[in-house]
Amino acid sequence: MDVKDQLKNLFPDHQPEPEEAPTTEEKQLWVQKEPMICKFEKRKGKPITIIEGYTGADEDFKILAKELKTKLSVGGTFKDDSIIIQGDYRDKIMKILVDKGFKVKRVGG
Repeated sequence: MDVKDQLKNLFPDHQPEPEEAPTTEEKQLWVQKEPMICKFEKRKGKPITIIEGYTGADEDFKILAKELKTKLSVGGTFKDDSIIIQGDYRDKIMKILVDKGFKVKRVGG
């Protein structure tokens, strides 16, 4: 017997309210014509991937950074008009950005 059944036994006259579907409106990002730059560096001996060259609003770039970090399940940050992702994920990031409609240029290695 689960919790809902127990509550029905305790309160037989109660009618549960219909659950509202969560509204997930995805904000459309501005897609630029110039390619974004995806490069690889090592800082303090650890690999990082840097995405630069977005000419839209900073808020859109922050949303893109959060989405990339969530999809890749990695850490990262948004600093100085660039996204810094921990690890070498150039191929995966480039595929995600191309699927979103961005042009991406791979730099370094």
